[in-house]
Amino acid sequence: MLNDPPVVGIAGAPAWAKRAGRLLRAGGYVPVTCAYAANWPLNLIDEYPALLLVDTTGPGWEARVAAVTTEQATRRIPVLIIAPDVAQEAAARQVGAVGALALADLDRALLDRARAHARRMDEATRAALACQCQEPLPPLARLGVQRFNAGAFYAQHDAFEEQWMAESGPARELYRAILQVGVAYYHITRGNHAGALKMLQRSVQWFAQLPDVCQGVDVRQLREDAERVRHVLQEMPPGEIASFDRSLFRPVRLVDEGEPGVEA
Repeated sequence: MLNDPPVVGIAGAPAWAKRAGRLLRAGGYVPVTCAYAANWPLNLIDEYPALLLVDTTGPGWEARVAAVTTEQATRRIPVLIIAPDVAQEAAARQVGAVGALALADLDRALLDRARAHARRMDEATRAALACQCQEPLPPLARLGVQRFNAGAFYAQHDAFEEQWMAESGPARELYRAILQVGVAYYHITRGNHAGALKMLQRSVQWFAQLPDVCQGVDVRQLREDAERVRHVLQEMPPGEIASFDRSLFRPVRLVDEGEPGVEA
């Protein structure tokens, strides 16, 4: 489920990291270090923090923040900059951050800012999702699962997209998550390394909002399967995608049926 308990990322290794970590843990958050690796900001998606703290004392912080706030897979992660003073507030907002917190105010205000900005599912949405997840999988989505499990990754898209468009409640993200994994697998079969990786990266944000089981779908298993495929794909040179091990394409498991169904 989305940020439960809530994760707060601390980008890089700023001098105030340990101090912020103590404050966050005392407030019920889970602080994690998010390294400025070569694949920044996509290395954020494994943790998918509810809030990201970025230091401004080093060069290039504006570009790093902008990379997070403009990348499709990470742009929903709120970014709060920690600055020598709040004079950098305007610059922070210009690159998509939610604001700036002066380093001198860290002890006094960090938890208040975390509560204000951290992306969490509100109680009404959480209750609605829990209720919807107890319902059976709708016929169109079931058809999508059958097509997915039969390896018809292109055809599954249409069924899940139609179901997603017909649903206004929070369970619609279940259909979007499965759809994007299926489209990624289709791209792999077509030799499109970049397209497959992009879809798998984007799917993480939708899986993050779902419980382990929703409408009979074993979401946890599918999330782990998609993560495994993504990690293998990330390590594979694009030119070698034809040799991708397609046995990693595991079916969507329906826990109320025990075994995945296959379309007749």
